[in-house]
Parts: sequence; C-alpha cells; structure tokens
Amino acid sequence: MTNAAAVDADGPLALICGGGVLPFAVAESVSRRGRAVVVFALRGHADADLVARFPHHWLRVGQLGAFDRLAKAAGCRDVVFIGALVRPTLWALRPDFAALMSLPRIINAYRGGDDHLLSGVSRIFEDRGFRLLGAHEVAPEILVPEGALGRVKAEDKQWDDIRFGLDYLHAAGPFDVGQAVVVADRRVLAVEAAEGTDQMLARVAKLHADGRIGISAGVGVLVKGPKPSQDRRFDLPSIGPNTVAGVMRAKLAGIAVVAGETVMADVERMVSEADRAGIFIVGAPPGSRK
Repeated sequence: MTNAAAVDADGPLALICGGGVLPFAVAESVSRRGRAVVVFALRGHADADLVARFPHHWLRVGQLGAFDRLAKAAGCRDVVFIGALVRPTLWALRPDFAALMSLPRIINAYRGGDDHLLSGVSRIFEDRGFRLLGAHEVAPEILVPEGALGRVKAEDKQWDDIRFGLDYLHAAGPFDVGQAVVVADRRVLAVEAAEGTDQMLARVAKLHADGRIGISAGVGVLVKGPKPSQDRRFDLPSIGPNTVAGVMRAKLAGIAVVAGETVMADVERMVSEADRAGIFIVGAPPGSRK
C-alpha cells in the first residue's frame, strides 16, 4: 500500500539505482511531486545517459561509507533501491572501511536468497539512520493495476493457468528462489531462479525451437508475483517492453502479474507492443489463487 507520509516527506530522496529505465521513471515521478532526488548510480549497472538528468553520484557496490557521507551531506534520510542488478559474488565486492566494519553482517546476509540478502542489507542502512522505502511508496503509478492493461483479454483457460502459476509461486515462496513461472495447460514449463525472467523466457523459446515442448504457439502464460513473506520495499516483480519481447519469442499467450504488487516500466510502449503481438497483460487481483 502507498504510504502518503513517505511521498510527502521533507528532504531529498536518495535513489540507489541499478540498470533499466525504472529508476528514472521513479525519479521523474518524485520530481513532479516537488521533491528533490539525488541519484546514487551503481557502476556497471546504471545507464549513464539517464543518470545525467539528475543530481548524481557514482558508487561501486560496497561503498557504504561513501554513500553515508554523500547522502547525509545532501540532507537525505529516505532511501529507495530500484533497478536491475546482477547479484555480485561476495568476493567481487570492493568494500570501503564502513562496509568492512559490517562485513560479518554482510556475509550472513549472503547466506540465503535475494530477499534474505536485501533484508539484511536494509538493516545495515537503517542502523546508520536511514529510512528505506519501496519505490511504489514514492511513485505509486508504477504499480500494475487490476485488470487487462491492453486490448487483449485472458480467456477462461488461461485464467486456469494463471491461478495454477500463482499457487506454485505461493508454495515455492518460502524457499526464496524466484518470482516467476511459465505455465501451459497446468504444466510448469520453466521456473525462474538466479538467471532472471528474461533468461527464463529465453530457455522456453529454445525448448520450443528444439521441439521439446509439445504445445502450440500462443499457449501458456508467464506468471509473476512476490514471495509471500517478501519485504515489499525491495525487488518487487517487474515487467516492461523486454518482458513482452521475451514472451513473444517464447510463443506464449500472455503475462499475468499480481496487481498492486508488481511494478511496470515504459508502460505505453509495453502495452502497445503487446497489443500488436496479440499478447495479453493482466493484473490479477491479490488473493486470486485457487
């Protein structure tokens, strides 16, 4: 749910951003509301051209002390994490002194899935006096609404696959593995793990090309939803034009996500491309499992 106090809070918002256009959709939304934004762009992930549109600093993953100093100097108390980020290995981190002092906690956070890692890192930031918010709290329009987003609607048979997929995600959620599954005729074709949604869809496309999937083109659904116990401030499932392109290549009928718990990027382009391809995008009501 949107926290109005978070949206209207005083002081600049610190936006720690990875790749993709979603960080800048959030930055623009916050700016339109009259709140200043300071972007902390992660090297090797954030888009340099988009970063240049806002006051910004470049940081490496692991520069906790540099972030603390720069954010507090700018008057930032509230922090949002947003954007694509390939999980770095523990040994690839180049921690500064502040991060080294928290290294035992960081190591413990790494001993689990992404939600466990992000929750552990968030507590380190909170202990330094920052308040962590979800991107949807400061930019509520990025949340997928309930119902069909484009002209194409999901049929009853596809809703059966959608509910089946949501049931699977709910059951697998406690293992903190992934947020997406591909279902066709109540058969699980692929499950998202560390590779992410785009690569999972590429696997399904290859299975089709290799004749390993005995179903017709235009059958099957990509289903995405958060884990049941997931901290909604971080890493909500996301969709965008790349998702539509992946679903097209995988020869699926459409995309279903949990409404109000999934974020979307470049919405007009995404819906336009889905309509042209005859692919549905639907926000399923929360609790629409069987």
